[in-house]
Amino acid sequence: ESAAAAGQRDEAAGQLRAAAAVGAGRGDRHLAAEAAHLAERAHLALAEDAPRQRPALPAPEQALGLTPRELDVLQLLTLGRTNRQVAQELYISPKTASVHVSNILAKLGVAGRGEAAAVAHRLRLFGPDGR
Repeated sequence: ESAAAAGQRDEAAGQLRAAAAVGAGRGDRHLAAEAAHLAERAHLALAEDAPRQRPALPAPEQALGLTPRELDVLQLLTLGRTNRQVAQELYISPKTASVHVSNILAKLGVAGRGEAAAVAHRLRLFGPDGR
């Protein structure tokens, strides 16, 4: 949704299509439904005239535009860590941790840490124990 809000509707729709296709390919109805829900909220169409051969689909975290470091931070957020704890565990400054959290919230189009963790859980980015 954040990409759609920034006027990048085609990119946002493409990312959501990719997430829905990954869910369908994995047999993960929950992921496909979550992508459809986000597309509906942003008034984006998931259906498009697809070419006969599609390129390999990115992983959900790549479709969301998260860097590997942002994934590390998001994983710690799902475990309820504070910025200070994230900084200590990743050997970065608390300010850098704060910047990563802000970037994650913007990329996921959510208002807070709890919502970001909920999106990660819904998309099953990490295992059942958050790792």
